Amino acid sequence: MTGRDDTGRRWSIGELARTTGTTVRALHHYDEIGLLRAGERTSSGHRRYTEGDLRRLYRVRALRGLGLSLEEIADVLAGSADDLAAMRDLLTAQLRGLAAQAVRLDQLIERLHGLLDQIDGASMPGPDQFLTTLEMISVFETSFSGDEREQLAQRRAALGPAGVEAARAEWAELVVELLRHVQHGTPTDDPAVRALAGRWDALAGRFHPAGAAGERTRTAARRMWDENSGELGRSLPWPADQMRALVDYLDRVRAGLDA
Repeated sequence: MTGRDDTGRRWSIGELARTTGTTVRALHHYDEIGLLRAGERTSSGHRRYTEGDLRRLYRVRALRGLGLSLEEIADVLAGSADDLAAMRDLLTAQLRGLAAQAVRLDQLIERLHGLLDQIDGASMPGPDQFLTTLEMISVFETSFSGDEREQLAQRRAALGPAGVEAARAEWAELVVELLRHVQHGTPTDDPAVRALAGRWDALAGRFHPAGAAGERTRTAARRMWDENSGELGRSLPWPADQMRALVDYLDRVRAGLDA
């Protein structure tokens, strides 16, 4: 890694497995498919993993956690250097993913605290409260199939951290501009509004696969919003009712374009 020398420390396959929480079987598999091979061997042929190998294992595990398949991980690693910039990009992507998970967990924690407070007050929460909590637990697990989640992860990986961040910034600008039109009651056939809607859809298209697969993930994403806009809106800087109005406004703009 640029800017840092190898410390000279080495790990056997068993030591690396124990210290990283990776199974020996997985390390053998990574070796067989060429994803992670020990940088050195002892005179008797035993594997010895170097500091560079440890960093590569970290990248493999991190990318796996972001939803990439082993084949896709191999392609990513083959096309990127083991340097400070590449590691920073990976850690940033990991951090964003964990931050999004933290938001969802905070929402669920708040809901569970509410249930506990009610129980502490000697009152059993009603079925609707339990159902709402269960919905929050399952919303992100059930909105997309396993294949759809993997396809979305592939699109994010293809964009890269810089591309995702640029898209977020552009999306925030579009929200502000479109909310202004919603509040002012701008007609949906206004050319400026139609141009903004086109930019919105093009931006969303960066995160969805092409063809029929993309149509399915778009439909699933819209269904997730329609069914859970209140919960999802808590993680946004704009009130959920304003975002619902914006989405409805965009629907009317698209309907006019299709007419």
